[in-house]
Amino acid sequence: MKITIICVGKIKEDFYRKAVSEYEKRLSRYCRLEIIEVEDEKTPDRASPALEEQIKEKEAVRISRHLKEDAYIFTLEINGESPDSVSFARQIEGLGVRGVSHIQFVIGGSLGLHKSVSKAADKAVSFSDMTFPHQLMRVILLEQIYRGYRIISGEPYHK
Repeated sequence: MKITIICVGKIKEDFYRKAVSEYEKRLSRYCRLEIIEVEDEKTPDRASPALEEQIKEKEAVRISRHLKEDAYIFTLEINGESPDSVSFARQIEGLGVRGVSHIQFVIGGSLGLHKSVSKAADKAVSFSDMTFPHQLMRVILLEQIYRGYRIISGEPYHK
């Protein structure tokens, strides 16, 4: 299985980079992982709703260039389905059983995702009702994918 994470912005903090690197290493035995970073737009303080929409649209164009028609696309969105770790693992496993060989996860920027990216998704998921920095969300997503593969393989994981 190939897993691609498409995310807006770069990771700036070293501790996040180290965490991402650790999960890349751990996941290498289960899947081929690719992380694609697209440039984020600077958002001025007190941006108008119209400007925020323009920013999301610009980021959506960058994201859409990397979306593959043959991939199953998950978007990370606050209003998405909230699976527990076992059901998330079963979703990944089920896609593989159905012959899906490429899964893409999309993490938006600080304003979220433009509706065009949401519409392109096969499923929207949410890991919490809380808001997280998108850099931390990348680490959380990688951990959940890793945990999912551990569950699928019948290997121990922390509950």
